[in-house]
Amino acid sequence: MIFDNFTKITSLLSNLDNNKQLMTDQLISLAEINSGSFNVNGVNKVVDKLSYLFKPLGGEQQVIELDPYKIIDKNGHKISRPIGNALTISKRADAPFQVFLCAHLDTVFPEDSHFQSVKWLDEDTLNGPGVADLKGGIIIMLHALQTLENSPLKDYIGWQVLFNPDEEIGSLSSNKLLKQAAKRANVGMIYEPSFPNGDLAGQRKGSGNFTILCHGKSAHAGRELELGRNAILATNKLALAIDKLNNLDGISANVANINADFPLNIVPDFCYLAFNVRVETTENMSLVTEKLNQIIEATTTEGISFELQGGFTRPPKVLSAGNKKLLDLVKKIGSSLGLNFNITATGGCCDGNNIASYGVPNIDSLGVHGGNIHTDKEYAHISSLVPRAKMSAGLLLAFAYSIKHKHNLDWLHKDT
Repeated sequence: MIFDNFTKITSLLSNLDNNKQLMTDQLISLAEINSGSFNVNGVNKVVDKLSYLFKPLGGEQQVIELDPYKIIDKNGHKISRPIGNALTISKRADAPFQVFLCAHLDTVFPEDSHFQSVKWLDEDTLNGPGVADLKGGIIIMLHALQTLENSPLKDYIGWQVLFNPDEEIGSLSSNKLLKQAAKRANVGMIYEPSFPNGDLAGQRKGSGNFTILCHGKSAHAGRELELGRNAILATNKLALAIDKLNNLDGISANVANINADFPLNIVPDFCYLAFNVRVETTENMSLVTEKLNQIIEATTTEGISFELQGGFTRPPKVLSAGNKKLLDLVKKIGSSLGLNFNITATGGCCDGNNIASYGVPNIDSLGVHGGNIHTDKEYAHISSLVPRAKMSAGLLLAFAYSIKHKHNLDWLHKDT
């Protein structure tokens, strides 16, 4: 049975009707804090800001230091980079139904980016770093939880919020927190932006980041060119072969970085290659690994060797039966509020992939209507703040109402 008694909850949402200006001001104040993934001070300033904004909810807050982000740099060296803190907030952990809400603190815009401030493009469109991805979603989450806490249904469900600092770089350090939260969650609500027209993301591709280090043989480019083994040329052959993975069903491969820096009179003996691969099925994760090893073997010649590093960090999000019914419920709640949208598959991925892989049905695009994310043209439609907060609050209240009246929520089973 899917909850359909919407008149019992929509009357509890009217407190949001006058919140547009407050939500706008709160969003601008967050977006004006640079929180690029490696701007530790900036990320932690956002943590402090959110700790203050969420304090009236009365939940238990915990600031958590995370392990550094470990990568292979362009010179082939393993390095660690510090990242900011995570923030968790929880309330009623002993309630019979638990909701996990998640949003990330970081943006793709580093501390030295030219894109640092917000501006109005028109009366409804705000341009700025993170206004859609996903600081607008954080404000929507805040007001949805406030609505729940101000309602007579609040005691019937518990909730935990995670604000993680590294989603834009793969959630490698915070994934342990995602996994811990999934163990006790019945359902997940993640606040990535919706599509510009309000559509929600459904199935998502999985994502893997890879590096390949190519080693050749140095030689004098004039006297002994024939004795050298050019690592740049070998890497380019490899990159062209990887690009052909795009011809396989459901696989997309993006060669993003080839780097070598040598004087012009030296045969280069090293080259760095970085690329991203996305897949629709877990089976294709193994297929990609197999194909990469075959490509490397076929490209390896005398004097040329390759080292493959990295792997898949976000599995594909394939919609379970419970997840499909959850999306149906959100569509019905949205429709009751005058919000009509579709569910759209996407090649983008997020923490919703990880939460789904731990068996928790979730909706991962509950944030603001916006677009041009990851560019300096990123925008959010301010008119969507209140309606989207109402929809999230409606979903929370639907769960609470169902628990109060002992409705059957077995359809929302965790997939183990």
